[in-house]
This record gives sequence, C-alpha cells and structure tokens, in this order.
Amino acid sequence: MPDNFAPSRTPWWFARPAARSWTCEPAPADAREFHASLPGYAPTPLTELPALAVELGVGRVFVKDESSRLGLPAFKALGASWAVRRVLAERTAEGRGTAAPVTLVTATDGNHGRAVARTSRLLGQRAHVFVPHGVHPRAVAAVAAEGAEVTRVAGTYDEAVRRAAEAAAAPDAVLVQDTAWPGYERIPAWIVEGYATLCAEVDAQLALARAGAPGLVAVPVGVGSLAQAVVTHYRSRRDGRAPALLAVEPEAAAVLTASLAAGRPVTVATGGTTMAGLNCGTVSHLAWPVLRDGLDAAVAVTDAGSARAAADLASLGVPSGPCGAASLAGVRAALTGAGAEERRAALGLGPASVLVLLSTEGPAANPHTMSGSTAPH
Repeated sequence: MPDNFAPSRTPWWFARPAARSWTCEPAPADAREFHASLPGYAPTPLTELPALAVELGVGRVFVKDESSRLGLPAFKALGASWAVRRVLAERTAEGRGTAAPVTLVTATDGNHGRAVARTSRLLGQRAHVFVPHGVHPRAVAAVAAEGAEVTRVAGTYDEAVRRAAEAAAAPDAVLVQDTAWPGYERIPAWIVEGYATLCAEVDAQLALARAGAPGLVAVPVGVGSLAQAVVTHYRSRRDGRAPALLAVEPEAAAVLTASLAAGRPVTVATGGTTMAGLNCGTVSHLAWPVLRDGLDAAVAVTDAGSARAAADLASLGVPSGPCGAASLAGVRAALTGAGAEERRAALGLGPASVLVLLSTEGPAANPHTMSGSTAPH
C-alpha cells in the first residue's frame, strides 16, 4: 500500500532523462484487431496544429483527438471494451457463459464507468457503477443513461474504488476497474492492453503525415493506466530514437509527480479540480514500476492552464475537455517560462522536434465543475 505523502508544496516538475534507455516487452496486438472488428470503429483524428508549433518553438505539433471514440466522448471505451470481452470469453471457457447476465462493477470519475456501462448494455450484461463526490451531475446522468445502476459515494475516487471492490464480491459480479493493487492486476492489465490501440493509430497517422517518429508524447495521468500503455508502446520499440514521454496531472492531485520525487508510490490528499477524470490520489500498482522507469518527466498544471489550453484547442478546431487539454497545458509549462531551456534539454527537444499531445476527452465527457474530495486512504 502506498505511503501517505503530505509535502509542504507538491513538486510541479520531475525529470529523469535516463528513462529513454529503459526498454520493455510490447503489448499484445490482439486488442487492436478486436477494436477494428467493432461496429463504428475508426481511428480518431490526429490533427496537426502549426500555430502551436510556432508558439512552442518546435517543428510540428499533432493532437490526438479522442472526443468521439466508439460513440463515446473519451478514449476509455478502448480499455473497457477489450477487458469486458476478455472477462466474458473467460467465463464462457469456464462453462459459465450461458448463465444469467453478469454484473460488471466499477468505480469512475465519469468516462471509464460510462464505457463499462455502454459495453455491458451492448453485450446484454448488467453494470453497477460507483461515483465519488464531486463528479458533475450530467456526467453521472450519462452513466445512468447507459442502463447502469449508479451508486453515489460521499468520498473520494479511492473510496469509490473500495466500495466497488466490495460490491463485486457478490455472486455473478466482476470488478472491471482501471486501476490495480496487489492481488487485483489481471483485468487492469487487459484495460491497459486496450489502450494500446490508440498508440498504434498514432504511429500509422504520423507515417501518413510524413512526420517521422515523435520527439515527445504528452499524456494526461489519473491513476496512470493510459500512461502505462503509452510507456509500454514507445519503450518496447526498437526502430529508432526513443521519444521523451511527459506525464501531466492536476496540481490538486499530483500523485505521480509526488511519487516520482519520493522514489516510491505515495498517496496524496486530492483537492478540487475541473480535471475531474484526473482527480486520483493513488497511482495504479500495475502502472507504477513502468512509469517510474519509463517516463522522462512529469508536470503538474493548474485548472487555469487547462482551461486556457481547452479554449485554444477549440479555437483551432479540436474539441477538448479539461483532462484532454491538460496535455497542452503541461507542454506549455515544460517548454516555456523560467527554466525552459533546462527542461527542453532534459526532454531532448530542439527546433525540429515533433510533438504529439493526447487529448483524451471531448467537452461532453467532463462538464466543467470543481471536483472536490476529501482525503483518500
């Protein structure tokens, strides 16, 4: 279990350039083939924004737009659909596939729970979703509209995860959670495998744009499962220069930045933030060793920085919610202002570098509200 961590001031920047020499095994390719077989599947756009390249002093900037993924306004459907498929296939192989529908249980800040609920409904299963305090009522209503039973939790995301795990102990119930802890790792690993489809799409789209390999990929972080998929994808490649990988999280929930600075997983007391989907106080047990060894840097950003980034992306034609826009806010924090030259050097960036920003959600995924919370476990 992570230690509690209460620094007098959360560190907003952490860098480890040696991460580019770390390598790992690639993720299985099965998930991408599965996603390609789904009705309505299409790669989400990778949009080039020359104005941002000029602003940031780099060669080219691309934004991966996840505002519409398999009919939902965020990337989470990739992980949820693959994990649910694996769960149901396993039950069928064990001779339980013809029994009554299974109840898929999860906790969510909005997007993951809606994705689990949607997948459950499409496959004729049930869903029970636990939602922590501070999630916007419209986000909760969107989960319920998928046919899920919704339980509101008067506490943090971590408390909602605990409640979901308890409920999943019931007969014919399975926990489909996108964070891991000791003893609960297999299903979160399937979710991470599902996210790899996004990275494979980026590779193909950069090739079509004749952009070459990225010099930096920026990814928003909550519990760290998407970042785990990104690190696994790029650190398992053997076909050229490894890109710098930058994690971005809210100042109010900078648990990864704090953990990296401490050299061990820690738990932080989260505060209010408009980046509700990133408002997590504990890094996934499964993600931590991968992020510790494979990330070049982590940066914490303000709600104001995220709001400005979302507005700027919208003006350039990319719809993004606060969590998705965190990538741009983080890159701006890293590459501009006092100390920027040192940070650029740490990331290995120059005037010809190619940047990829993962915008993980559209505005509909995360209605703007302050997501307050009490201290997590």
